[in-house]
Amino acid sequence: MSMLVLGSLFGVVTLLFMFSGAPISFALGSVALLFMAFFMPASALDTITQNVYEEMASITLLSIPLFILKGAAIGKSRAGQDLYAAMHVWMGRIPGGLGIANVFACALFAAMAGSSPATCSAIGSAGIPEMRKRGYSPGFAAGIIAAGGTLGILLPPSITMILYAVAAEQSLGRLFLAGIFPGVLLVVLFAVYAGLRYRKEHALAEAEFKRSGAASALLAKETFTTRQKFEMLPRVVPFVVLLVGVMVALYGGFATPSETAGLGALLALLLIATIYGVWRPKDVAPILTATLKESTMLMFIIGMSLLFSYVMSYLHISQAAAEWIVGMQLSKWVLLFAVLLMVIGLGFFLPPVSIILMTAPIILPPLKAAGFDLIWFGILMTIVMETGLIHPPVGLNIFVIKNIAPDIELRDIIWGVLPFVLLMLLAVLLICIFPGIATSLPDAVMGVVNAAR
Repeated sequence: MSMLVLGSLFGVVTLLFMFSGAPISFALGSVALLFMAFFMPASALDTITQNVYEEMASITLLSIPLFILKGAAIGKSRAGQDLYAAMHVWMGRIPGGLGIANVFACALFAAMAGSSPATCSAIGSAGIPEMRKRGYSPGFAAGIIAAGGTLGILLPPSITMILYAVAAEQSLGRLFLAGIFPGVLLVVLFAVYAGLRYRKEHALAEAEFKRSGAASALLAKETFTTRQKFEMLPRVVPFVVLLVGVMVALYGGFATPSETAGLGALLALLLIATIYGVWRPKDVAPILTATLKESTMLMFIIGMSLLFSYVMSYLHISQAAAEWIVGMQLSKWVLLFAVLLMVIGLGFFLPPVSIILMTAPIILPPLKAAGFDLIWFGILMTIVMETGLIHPPVGLNIFVIKNIAPDIELRDIIWGVLPFVLLMLLAVLLICIFPGIATSLPDAVMGVVNAAR
């Protein structure tokens, strides 16, 4: 059988299993087992467990359940609501400050929890009702939270970046550093849009008031005293210190990523026990249960995805596909555009974890041969995959928002997030034009570390 026929058959069978409605892990594992049985030596089936273990025997992957535990500890407490409330109080005087506060709250919570759905749920459960009570349109309020939640896979610690570092065999520390400035760029773009959109809605509300006398809640003014502002800090500052401490431990060379994840999880548990009194077995049990469920699901997807990639590599499908892409002799920027377009397409149906592990063996060799920095590309790929969290038909964050705000029409949520999708694509363009946005910080830090040695 020719490589073209084998590769086409592999792709068709994969799509059939994906669209069958089976869980992603079972779909990928079934395809791998099927092709192992028909196209690989019989002895290969006897070594499945060994192959999966060898592929997953990475100390970097150990950090995933620990980061999930840290995120669950924060997400199951009132940290999200307190963080949102503090941001709202401190930014209340800024036009559109409530929307901007939600963007910043999402960014900080995402950096602490590392989970997009957890960020949407924690901040959105408090933020969406407050924004709507103050006159924000339903789609605008939903769009801010859904888009803000996507920052969870860009700002470190990011489980998606951990998987990319493993798949691309790149430094996780450099990748985390590379994500900081692009993350800040997205926060700024989201905040600017929130301010401009607020001004537009405020002007419409004023025009309606002058025309009909109907006063929108958007026109009401709210002020907070200095005392109220400082009263909000004690519940928030410890978590910000936790975030800074984890980053210092990781980038200061005091701990490996896995050790940092364990440290962050332990400190998060201590903080919620101290601040919120979450220490009794009945209080801690939901945190451990959620961690176990999410970790098991994610690690099973990773294991099956790695087995899927192993079969592709053994049958030389990924190598042949990479050689075919190189053989097309596309210019480097056309190649990059085609790859990112493919990632966007896959984002319509697949989560970031599967996209990375399925496509890395095919797309990374041609990109490396074209002279692209794989750390830099990892940031682009992460942002593009973020859009998959807020555009249909999968759009996980869309359905999280629908779950916490069921009275908002799905149509309104989708229209509310589309401007943020365009802002993400604008960020990708800016990083292509100014690559230093993603590369300057890791280069600078590594330079300082090398000089210190």
